[in-house]
Parts: sequence; C-alpha cells; structure tokens
Amino acid sequence: MTSPDIQKDIVNSFAKETVKEIIEDLNEDFFGILVDESKDVSHKEQMALVLRYVNEKGELIERFLGLVHVKDTTAHALQKEIYSLLLQYSLSSSLIRGQGYDGASDMQGNINGLKTLILKDNPSAHCIHCFAYQLQLTLVAVAKKHHDVNNFLDILANVLNVVGGSGLNQELGLQRPGDTRWGSHFKTLRNFISLFLSIVHILGVLANEGSNYQEKALAKSLVEDIRSYQFVCILYLMLKLLAITYDLNMALQKQDQDNVRAMKLVDFTKRQLQTMRESKWNSLIEDVSSFCDKNDIVIPKMNEKYALGKSKRKSSTVTYSHHLYIEVFCATIDLQLSKLNSRFSEVNTSLLLGMASLSPDDSFANYDKNKIMKLATYYPNEFTASKLEDLSYELDNYIDYVREMDNVFSNLKGLGDLSKILVKTNIHKIWGLVYLLVKLSLILPVATAMVERAFSSMKFIKMICKVGLVMTF
Repeated sequence: MTSPDIQKDIVNSFAKETVKEIIEDLNEDFFGILVDESKDVSHKEQMALVLRYVNEKGELIERFLGLVHVKDTTAHALQKEIYSLLLQYSLSSSLIRGQGYDGASDMQGNINGLKTLILKDNPSAHCIHCFAYQLQLTLVAVAKKHHDVNNFLDILANVLNVVGGSGLNQELGLQRPGDTRWGSHFKTLRNFISLFLSIVHILGVLANEGSNYQEKALAKSLVEDIRSYQFVCILYLMLKLLAITYDLNMALQKQDQDNVRAMKLVDFTKRQLQTMRESKWNSLIEDVSSFCDKNDIVIPKMNEKYALGKSKRKSSTVTYSHHLYIEVFCATIDLQLSKLNSRFSEVNTSLLLGMASLSPDDSFANYDKNKIMKLATYYPNEFTASKLEDLSYELDNYIDYVREMDNVFSNLKGLGDLSKILVKTNIHKIWGLVYLLVKLSLILPVATAMVERAFSSMKFIKMICKVGLVMTF
C-alpha cells in the first residue's frame, strides 16, 4: 500500500469502475458536453470534459469524464481530443445534444470554431453561453473595439488609480470596476459625475504637490483629459448605455433566472437602444452642455473641424458635430446592438423561450405551444415532419392532463422536477415526444460550474502532490 506504483494501479482501477458506472447510467442516450481548459501546476494545458445527461429516473446528471493534456488548442485539435476521449469510453459523438464552454477560457478564440465543427456533425448539438456572461461580452466588445470609448475607459482607469493612490477613493465611492463586472461601471460613472469637482480638485493638488515629477505630470494630464468636451460626452453616453443594460444585467445574474423574463428584457433592451439612437442625441447633448457650463468646460463650436487628440493643429476632415454624433454616438450604439443581436441570436432565443414554455412553474403559466413546436424544429434528427405532427397532438392532450393533475404538478420548480415526476408517474411513456423535448432541454447546458469545479479539484490534488514531493526531498 506504500508503493507509488500500486497506489496508481488502485486509483486507476477506481477510476475505471467509476466511469463504467457513469456509462451504464447514461445508457447510450443523448448527452451534452461541458468543456474547459486550464494550466496545471506544471503549466501544461489540460482540457476537462464533463457529461450532462438525464438518467432513467428522469434525473439531470453531470459527471466528470476525464482530463486530457492538449498540446494544440486549434478548433480541429480540440474536436479530435474530445471525440477521442468519448470513443475511449465507447460513446458516440453523434449523441451529443448540447455544448457548454467557459467564455473566459484561454481557448475562447477557438471555441467558436469548435462549436461550428461539432454542430456540423450534429445539427442538434446547440450551445448557449451563460446569459450574464454574454451581456458582459457585449459591453467588453464595445470598450475594446471603439477607439474613443477605449481611450475614455483608459483615462477613467488612470483617474481611479491616481485617486486611489491618494487614499481618497473609498471616501469618494470610486472603486475601480472589474472588466467582467460591467454592472459596477454604471455606479462608478454615476459617482464620477456627482463628484467631478472633488476629483478635479484632488488631481489639481497632486499636479502641484505630487511626490515626484511623474505623478505631477500624470495628474496634470488627467485634469486636461477629463475636462474635455469629448470625455464628458462619452461619460454621459456610457452612463446612459449602462443604465439601459443595468436592469438586464441584474436579472441575468439571479440564481432563480426566469428565461422568459430574461428574453423579454433582452428585447426591451434592444428597443431602448434603438430608441436612444433615433431620438436621444439632442437630450444627451443638452445634459453634456449643461454639465460643461456648470464646471467651466469649454464647449467647442460644432461646425468647426474636429481636432485630433490634444493638438489643435491636427484636425480631421469632419466637424465636431459629425464626429460626436456619427463616429461616437451612433457607432457606439450600433456596436452594442450588433453584439447583442449576435450574442442573443434568434436560435438561442427560440431555444430558451421553448424551454421556458415547457416549465411547470406556477402550474405551467408560461406554456406556449407555438414556442415549444419551434423548439422541436431545432432538433431535426429527432423531430421529422411526421414526428412534429405527432408532437402537436401530444401537446394538446399533455397540457390538459397535467393541469388537471394539480395535486401532482402544482408545486414543481423547473424542468428538473418535471422530468422526474413524468418518469415517476410513467407519463413519459404516454407522451414520449414531450418527454424527449424536456430531456433535450435539460441536456442543453447554460452554465459551466461543474467543469470549473473539476479544475479546482485538479489544481488542489496536483498542488498536494507537488508539496508532497518537496517534503520527500
């Protein structure tokens, strides 16, 4: 028992028996995959694979299948490694009915290619990122892809760092927001406007009394930056954009996420952004001009040529009015709308609304036959034209029956509860197509917490092993 070789044999035996139980529990049925990667303590890229499936009792199960060292993180290489690991346990890739990936992964640049490759093999292997993270990505994209907004956020970050270095950031309520917590930017910008004079005063003091030349020069430069009309214009623009997306951001981060409500908020947010683009420019300029008047900031003549950077000698071929309206205001909103439309695509929207329509919450209050039928069309291998006709008839009888059986179905929460009770009451055999849709909806992953926990365990175990080796020597 003290021999390392024998210990490894025992652990490998346990692993094989565990995986054997998982495969038997899966019973050659459909499954989803959760994939993530991380570097271990040896700085080697490791890919973790988790299976998500519904067992014979109707229970939603997520099981860690294995870790694979990946030397190449291209889409084709990742697909090959995933299929190879599945094949190792006699699992057919044709049974994949859902994909889930961590949007913050180092492999993210290749994930879209990987999703597409698997979808090409399996048209029903859909992928939906965590909704809250999708919204974060749309906001991050605006910041990174629009030069003026990116420059604005750099200036804002520098101001917060300098003010923070003075020890007054907590007093002013100007904590620096995180890149993946964009809801916090809304509060920061709101506080920035309220405390603008105090911030200018602090920077002015540092410009005169800083501890060194660099600190003085930076403070002086930042005062000039934040007292420019363009900075104030983007400050108000981003505040209004974040105000529109703030409620959506909060709703998507709730643990008891309501997909119907979330999708309605997505549509509402898109409409609000479009309305802002079409009719809110004048009100934005009024707010900006009022702020500038109050804080003695020079307002440029809108019909004059726009000066590039801080140098008034360098001018572009467009006017201030054109630059601020077309190149900043419209371009920023268009970029936000474009990213929202791509992240919250029609397919993902239909999938989630269909799933929500199957939910038993509040006695099937969200039931919508049309949305459920639309959901079924995204699984062409399972729902042929004739099967869709059968499903339509099944749904009519099914919904009347479950609503009459109020004592059985009234207190159910979510599709997980529904799946188990359908199996327990043998209703899954009567309305098999409805149950198949429930099962496929459960298989489709919308979060990757399980695979992330697998990496936490891996790092913990490898760290212990590394410490143990050091102690041995």
